[in-house]
Amino acid sequence: MTAKQVRTTSYDLAGPVELRSRAGGALIAATVLASMVGFIDAYMVNVAVPAISHDLHAGVSELQWVLTGYLITVAALLLLAGALADHFGWRRILVAGLLVMLVASLGCAAAPNVGTLIAARMVQGAGGALVVPSSLALLNGTLLPVDRARGIGVWAGVSTLGTTLGPYAGGWLVDHGSWRYVFLLNFPLIIAAVWILRSVPEADRARRPLSVDLVGSVLAVLGLGGLIYALTEGPSSGWGSAQVLLSAAVGVGCLAVLVPVEQRRSAPMLRTALFRIRQFVAINAATLLFYGALSAAGYLVVLQCQLQLGYSATAAGAALIPESAVFLIVSPLVGGLVARVGTRWPMTIGILIVAGGFAWLSAAQPGDSYVRAILPGAVLWGLGIGLTVAPLTAGVLAAVDDADLGEASAINDAASRIGGVVLIALVPALLGVGSSDDLAQPLANRYRTAMLVMAAVSVVSAVITMLFVARGRPPRTRVPATPRVHGCAVPVSPATNRRAA
Repeated sequence: MTAKQVRTTSYDLAGPVELRSRAGGALIAATVLASMVGFIDAYMVNVAVPAISHDLHAGVSELQWVLTGYLITVAALLLLAGALADHFGWRRILVAGLLVMLVASLGCAAAPNVGTLIAARMVQGAGGALVVPSSLALLNGTLLPVDRARGIGVWAGVSTLGTTLGPYAGGWLVDHGSWRYVFLLNFPLIIAAVWILRSVPEADRARRPLSVDLVGSVLAVLGLGGLIYALTEGPSSGWGSAQVLLSAAVGVGCLAVLVPVEQRRSAPMLRTALFRIRQFVAINAATLLFYGALSAAGYLVVLQCQLQLGYSATAAGAALIPESAVFLIVSPLVGGLVARVGTRWPMTIGILIVAGGFAWLSAAQPGDSYVRAILPGAVLWGLGIGLTVAPLTAGVLAAVDDADLGEASAINDAASRIGGVVLIALVPALLGVGSSDDLAQPLANRYRTAMLVMAAVSVVSAVITMLFVARGRPPRTRVPATPRVHGCAVPVSPATNRRAA
C-alpha cells in the first residue's frame, strides 16, 4: 500500500503512514495530547496540595495518598497494560485509557471528601497505565520507518512545551478558581485526543496472543501498595503499630515472591532473564534512585515555595519553568555526544549536576529572592537531566537484544515510576511529620535536610552509573533527542513496535 493510498482509505486499519499526511499529523497531535494528560494527572496535583488540605481537612498521610495513589496503580499495571495494548491494538487501548482518565478526573473534581479523591486518583492511575504503553507505541508503529525519528522529535518538542507550561496553568487555576479545576485541566485535552484519534489508523500488524499475568499483577499491586502504605502511615501512626508492620510485611512478602513466581510462569508479566545483564540492572537501579529523587525534590520545592517562601500557587507552578527550558535546549545536543563518548560519563556528570542543583535549592529560605534561591538550582537541574536522559535511554536499550527492546523500555519506565512512588512516600518521614502535624512547620525545620537527602540519593545513582555502566559507545543511537514526559525518562526506539511512554 502506498502512502497516497493510506491517506485515502479507511482509517480503521492501514499500513504505515507518512508523517506529512493527514493521518500523520493527527497521530502526532493525539499522542502529544495523551502525553500531556499523563503528565497533568501525575504531577499537576503538587501545586494543589495546600488547597486540598485546607478544603477537605486532609491530614499529611491522606495528602500523600492523593499523590501516590495514581503513581502506584500506573507502576503496578504498566506491564500488564502493555500486553493488552499489544493484543487488542494500540489505538483501541489508548482511547479506552483516555476515557477511564476522563471519568476518574470528573470524580476527582467532584470528590466530597479525601477518601473519594484517593479512590478516584487510583482509577486515574489505571487509565494512565493503559495510556502509557500505547501512546508512543502507536506513534512509533504507525509511521513509516523513515519518518519515525523525525516524528518522535516533533512529538518530544511539542510535549515538552506543554508540560513546561502546565504547572503554571494548574497554579493559576488554584489561585483564581479552585483546586478542583486542576483535575479538569485535562478534560479538553482528552476530548480533543479521542476526537483526533478517529483520523488515526490502527496499524495493520500481527497481534500478539493475549497473555495476561493476573498473578504477577496482583502481587505487584499488593507489594507496592503494602510497602507505600507502611511508608506513608509510619510517621503518623508509629512505625511499631500493628497496621504499619502488617502492611510492610505484606508488601515485602509479595515483592519477594514476585520474582520466583514470574520465573515459573510460561508467559510472565516480568521476564527475569533480562536482570542477568549487568548494565541493564545497573542503569535501572540508577533510574529508580535518580527519578525517585527528581519526583520527591519537585514535590518538596513546590511545597517550600508555597508554605515557606510565600509564593502563590501560580508562582510555585512557574518556579521550575527554567529547568524545563534548559532541558529543552540541552537534550537535543546530547545525542551526538553519546555517540562519541558513550553513556557512562554523560550520565554520571549529569546526575551529579542535578545533585548540585538540589543542594542549592535546599538553602531556599523565607526572605530569599527567586533569583538567588530558586533560579540557579533550577538551571543546574535542567542542565543535569539534559545530560542524563539521552545516555540513560541509549544505554538501557543497548544492553539488550533488539527482540527485547520493548520489554526493556517498559521495565525502565516502571523503575522510574516506582522510584517516584517510594521517595514521595518517604517525604513525611524525612520532614519529621507527626500524627498532628501539618506540613508547614516540618518544612521549616527539615526542608533543607530532605533536599540534601535527595542530593545524596542522586550521588548514589551517579556512583552506580560510574562503577557498573560500560564506558564504550552504545550501538548506533536508536533515539533522537530523548524527551522527558510524565516526569521520567521516555525510552523510545524506532526499532521496536512495543514500548512504554
